[in-house]
Amino acid sequence: MKKTNIIGKLKRKFKNLFSNDIGIDLGTANTLVYVRGRGIVLNEPSVVALNEKTGRVVAVGNQAQKMIGRTPSHITAVRPLVEGVISDFEITEEMIAYLINKSQENSKKLIGPKVLVGVPSGITNVETRAVRDAVKNAGAKEVHIIEEPMVAAIGNRLPIKDAIGSVVIDVGGGTTDIAVISLGGIVNSKNLRVAGDKFNEDIIQYVRNKFKILIGEKTAERLKIDIGSVLPLDEPLEATMRGRDLVTGLPKEIRINDTHIRKAISQSLILILDAVREVLEMTPPEIISDILNRGVFLTGGGALIKQLDVLLSEVVKVPVYIADDPLTSVARGTGVVLEDISDFQEILIQDEDGISLKE
Repeated sequence: MKKTNIIGKLKRKFKNLFSNDIGIDLGTANTLVYVRGRGIVLNEPSVVALNEKTGRVVAVGNQAQKMIGRTPSHITAVRPLVEGVISDFEITEEMIAYLINKSQENSKKLIGPKVLVGVPSGITNVETRAVRDAVKNAGAKEVHIIEEPMVAAIGNRLPIKDAIGSVVIDVGGGTTDIAVISLGGIVNSKNLRVAGDKFNEDIIQYVRNKFKILIGEKTAERLKIDIGSVLPLDEPLEATMRGRDLVTGLPKEIRINDTHIRKAISQSLILILDAVREVLEMTPPEIISDILNRGVFLTGGGALIKQLDVLLSEVVKVPVYIADDPLTSVARGTGVVLEDISDFQEILIQDEDGISLKE
C-alpha cells in the first residue's frame, strides 16, 4: 500500500513538471483562481463585456466591471453566472479561458492544467456537466468538481474527515450554502438562492420606493459594504448616495443610514435565518452536541456584513465564528485539495460514469 502511494506521488510530481494545478472558486459575484505553489493569483468580478454587433468579448473581470452602467448601446456588461450556476455557456467558457490563461501567463507548461472547481451544494447533474464542459473547453486537461461548503471547510482547516460535526454557512453573491459536515460528507444541507446580489436588489428597490431615486447595482453594493448592518450599531453609520430623481429626472444626492439598509434587506435576511434554523432542526442529535461545543463557521463575502455573526448566534443559540479571510475560504480550500487530490477523491462530485472528467 505504501509502495502504491509513493508511486502515485512520483507520478503526480512528474506530471506537475508539464502541467499546472489550478483551483477556481467560480462565484456569481467574483471568481478566484488558485495556482498550486503560488497561492491565489487572481480575484476578479465574474463579469464579461460583450460587443453585440460583432459577438466578440470586449473585456473580462475588472475591466468589464468598470463598464457596468457605462456602456454604449452595442456593448453589454453581463454576468454569465446567475445564482451560482451557468446561465450563458459560451460567455462563461470565454471568462474561464481568460482567467486560466491569465493565471498561467508566465508559465511554460506543455499541457493544459488540472482544474478543481468549487460549485454550490445541491447543484444538478445538468449544471455540473455544464461546469465540466465549460472548463474543459476553456483548455483544462483534467476537471474535478467539489461543493463549496465542503471546500470552504477544508480551507478553514475544519476536521471534515473526523466523526465530529461541523457547520459551514457560505453567504456568497448568488447563493447561501448551509451545510452540516461529518466523516468526509455532507450530512444535511440547503442551498438558498438568496445572498449578496439579492441584498443589492433589495437596496435598489427600497431606495426607489422610499426616496424615489434610481441607483445602480454598484452604488447598492457600496452602500451594503460601507454602512450595511443587520443589527443597530452603537454609532449609526451614514453615507452619501447619488442617483436619478424619478420625479424630476435629474441627478440627486441624499444621505442614507444603516437603518435604511437594514430595513431594505430584512426580508431576504429572514429567509436565510429560517433556512439555517431548518437545517439545524433536521440534524442528528449527536452532531447538534458537537455544534454546541464547536459553533458555526460563517464564510463568503456576506460574512463581512456587520453584526451578521451576532444575529445568527442569537437566532440559533450557538456560537458563530467568522472564518479567517472569508472571501478566500473556497479558493484556499482548493489549494489544500490540489496538494493531494487522491486523498479527497470521495469528496469530489463524480460525473455520470462515477469518475472525474479526464482527457
